[in-house]
Amino acid sequence: MVLKNLNYPLDFKFKISTLSSDFNITDKDGNYVAYVRQKMFKLKEDVIVFNDESKSQELFRIKADRWLDFNASYSINDLLNNKNYGRLARKGMRSFWKSHYEIFDENDQLKFNISEDNAWVKIMDGMVGEIPIIGMFTGYILNPSYTVKDANGNAYFKLKKMPSLFGRRFQLDRIKDIDDQDESLVVLSFLMMVLLERARG
Repeated sequence: MVLKNLNYPLDFKFKISTLSSDFNITDKDGNYVAYVRQKMFKLKEDVIVFNDESKSQELFRIKADRWLDFNASYSINDLLNNKNYGRLARKGMRSFWKSHYEIFDENDQLKFNISEDNAWVKIMDGMVGEIPIIGMFTGYILNPSYTVKDANGNAYFKLKKMPSLFGRRFQLDRIKDIDDQDESLVVLSFLMMVLLERARG
């Protein structure tokens, strides 16, 4: 299955009314793209992507290959066609300075890299976030962005964390056209990355 005819920018908006890390993905006209739920109380990350908030149809499942590891890999599975779609891998040591992820296709070939645009945002977020009261408002002023590039350095997507008190909203925009299969792989990788990065600021 591929996510077709996506109308950018896409909004990733977390719900604050649930204990689990649920969020909606909608397009620029407010139409549903997907509803994402992170399963609670799991030692390894386990995420289900539904068609919408009714959760009437499971589309994808994303699961970590290990427990609490900076170099964890997250397999993306197409549930409708019962096949592996690809995987997202977090590069641990690089992530201490700037967040960095790699996206692999179903044949385990490296297709794209996701890199944080400005490392100083991460550093300042960590420092200011420890200051009483003031640290509560870092979500309004310290908002990281991430760019997806292929092996040749061509940029295809940019994700930005939007100003909000609880880090509730991210926005994904497409920079240039891309194959439908690759587009779906990138969007699915980003929704997993958002869950991993959301705790910051």
